[in-house]
Amino acid sequence: MSSRISGLPAILIATGIAGIAAYVVTWWVPQVVGPASYAVFAVFWSALYLVVGGLGGIQQEVTRATRPRELSHTSASIRNFAFGAAGLVFAAVLGTAPLWVGSVFPEFGWGLVLPLAFGTASYVLVAVLCGSLYGVQAWGSLALLLSLDALLRLAAVVVTLLFTTDTVTIAWAASLPFLLTLVILWPRVRRDIVGLSSIDVGYRTLSWNISRTLLASAASAALVSGIPLILTLTAPDENPELLATLFLTIALTRAPLIVTVMALQGYLIVKFRDAGAAFMGLFARFIGAILLGAVVLAALGWWLGPPVYAFLFPQNIVLDGWFFSILVGSSAIVGAMSVSASAALARSQHMAYSAGWVVAALVTIVALLLPIDLVERTAIALVVGPLAGLAVHVAALLRRGRTVR
Repeated sequence: MSSRISGLPAILIATGIAGIAAYVVTWWVPQVVGPASYAVFAVFWSALYLVVGGLGGIQQEVTRATRPRELSHTSASIRNFAFGAAGLVFAAVLGTAPLWVGSVFPEFGWGLVLPLAFGTASYVLVAVLCGSLYGVQAWGSLALLLSLDALLRLAAVVVTLLFTTDTVTIAWAASLPFLLTLVILWPRVRRDIVGLSSIDVGYRTLSWNISRTLLASAASAALVSGIPLILTLTAPDENPELLATLFLTIALTRAPLIVTVMALQGYLIVKFRDAGAAFMGLFARFIGAILLGAVVLAALGWWLGPPVYAFLFPQNIVLDGWFFSILVGSSAIVGAMSVSASAALARSQHMAYSAGWVVAALVTIVALLLPIDLVERTAIALVVGPLAGLAVHVAALLRRGRTVR
């Protein structure tokens, strides 16, 4: 097996590269296409990563179930599972599209459904591969996979915008890198898992566990990537320029902390799974580090958020500093939820894992329906939702801890 490099630095570096690439895409697209067209692309981007985030449960459960092994014959089984699941996702997106295409993509319709179906189906293959690599702690291959996917997407979108501002073409540029990354890196990463990994459950149990984690990851995706889509559906008559500003502000302000912690979920699952008696101490240290960083970042958000946003997007509406600070604080709560969720899944508390994310998503959606100003209800929703979910996770972990003792 290829040599290993330290897990946390490798994943943090790869996440940093991916985050910077996503920032550039978020900044560059509205500069070229304008606020109104960006709002349409942002809905596609939100839908893509809402489904991708929902499918993240596949990666997390494969991570939990995969163990290193000197010689195994289960790699082919996992591969077959991956292709079967990818086919089901592709069929599900196309099959359900008539129910939602008119409200989600009213301007481009099926032109955006096809790249959505292709991108999400391709991601299933990425999720299974990433989960297997996390399980055997192949950090170098994981870092390459995470970095290359983001860099290819950045390059594809930027090059596409040099020739066209067509939303459908840009959507394909955002979707294709999932599969392209696998094709490029497979000769490298296959050495870490083919014949050298095994799963600790059978197909039936794996499928049942994944079905429960999918519900949770769909809810978590709604809290992270799905906010622009949910805002569009809950505020159809709002000013498009205000919605575009909300989309950009939420993406730019919350991304650093949320994306970093959620990208580390596989790493956290492995660490919690193998922590033994040090479990609760490890959990407390991760939560403490996130909350401490959030206090500093929230203060910076209040101070620097409006002027930096006005500099980057002079043509857009600029929101008040308190809103930037609230967004940073809410991202810390979602980050803490990602840690508590990883801890619950590592202990095979699938029901508590799912319940926390579902409660958080439902509370967020209900808050977004409050009959008050759009900016105010958005701020409330992004805080109270993840707080409710975090409470569910922590209560379950403490109850399990007392039972174990």
